Amino acid sequence: MEGMEMEVEEAEPTPNPKHSKRFGLKNSIQTNFGDDYVFQIAPKDDLTSMAVSLSTNTVKLYSPATGQYLGELKGHSSTINQISFSGPTTPNVLHSCSSDGTVRAWDTRSFHQVSAVNAGPSQDIFSFSFGGSGDNLLAAGSKSQIFFWDWRTKKQIACLEESHMDDVTQVHFVPDHRNKLVSASVDGLMCMFDTRGSINDDDHLESVINVGTSIGKVGFFGEASQKLWCLTHIETLSVWDWKDARIEVNFDDARLSASDSWALDQVDYFVDCHYSGEGDQLWVIGGTNAGTLGYFSVNYKGKGTIGSPQAVLHGGHTGVVRSVLPLTGMRDGPTHARGIFGWTGGEDGRLCCWMSDESSDVNRSWISKELAIKSPRTRKKSRHHPY
Repeated sequence: MEGMEMEVEEAEPTPNPKHSKRFGLKNSIQTNFGDDYVFQIAPKDDLTSMAVSLSTNTVKLYSPATGQYLGELKGHSSTINQISFSGPTTPNVLHSCSSDGTVRAWDTRSFHQVSAVNAGPSQDIFSFSFGGSGDNLLAAGSKSQIFFWDWRTKKQIACLEESHMDDVTQVHFVPDHRNKLVSASVDGLMCMFDTRGSINDDDHLESVINVGTSIGKVGFFGEASQKLWCLTHIETLSVWDWKDARIEVNFDDARLSASDSWALDQVDYFVDCHYSGEGDQLWVIGGTNAGTLGYFSVNYKGKGTIGSPQAVLHGGHTGVVRSVLPLTGMRDGPTHARGIFGWTGGEDGRLCCWMSDESSDVNRSWISKELAIKSPRTRKKSRHHPY
C-alpha cells in the first residue's frame, strides 16, 4: 500500500504504567469513503483471512497479515447483525445473518452465496449459532422468537415464542456442551435450553437468569466454559455461573471503574470481553467516543474489581469502535502475521492494525493517502443502536 508517514501521539501516563502497554498503529484501511461503519471483524480459523461486515449490507474480506483486500460478499438487503466463519470441516464458508430475515452461507473463495434459510421478510435475525449433533442445528434470535433449522435439509424444526418478550440479541451454543443453548434479550433475560429431542418452550427451558436490563452481548469462558460474561446496553458488566444460574459479580458502575483506572478520557462504552485460559484472565474492552481503547483486567472473584488497562490502543480511530479482533495468542497466528497484536474497526469506517512487537517502530503509523482527505461532514459522537 502506497502511503504517507504520520506521527502517533506519545504515550500519556497511566496510573499503573508497569502493567500497561501501549500499542503502535501499523496500518489503517479505509473501507469506504462515506458515512458507513464497520460492524464486526470475524477471523477464519487459520487466520489467513478476516471478514468485515459493513453498514452497506456487504461483507469484505482482508488478509490479517498484510491488510490486502481479497473480495466482497453481496446479497443481504438489510443490516448484517452477525458474521462467523464455519468450523474446520468447511473452513472457507462464512455465515451471516441480517435484518432481512435470512441466515446465509458464502464461499469465501468464489465470493458467492452457497445456501440460505429464511425466517420471513418481517423477521429480523439478530444472532445465530450452530450446535447440536454434528453442529447441524442452527439457532437464530429474532423478534422475541428463537428459530431452529436443520442446516443439512434447511428445514425449520422449531420456533420458541414464549421464553422472551423482546428482541433476542444473542444466541450461543455452549462450546463444551453442544446441546445447551443460551439466549439473551432486550427484555433483560438470559434463558438456558437443552436442545435435544423435539424442541419446545415447556420441556426444554432449563433455567432463566434475570439480568434486569437490556442485554447486548454475552460470552462463555473458564474451565469447561462454565462462566458467562454479560454486557448490557447501559454498559454494565456481570459474570455468572450458568450451570447454577448464579451471579458471581455485578459491575453496575463498570464505566466509572474503568475510567478511574487510567489517565485518559472517560470510558464511554464497552466493545467486548476477551478471555485467556493462560492465567485465567478476563478483560473487558472499553472505548472512548474519540476512538481510544483499553483492555481492562477484570477480577471476577470475591467483591470483583476492574483494574488498570493492560493494553491501550490509541491514535487509530476517530469515532466509536465496534469490533476488536486480537491475533496475539490465537494459535500463535500465521508466522508472517507475528508482531501484530490485532485489528479494530469502527464507526469511522476504518480498519486499524496494531503492532505488539516491541522491537518494531511502534511510534509511527502508515496511512493511505486517501485518509488524509477529511470528510467535510461532522460525525456525531453518540453511541448508536447496538444491533
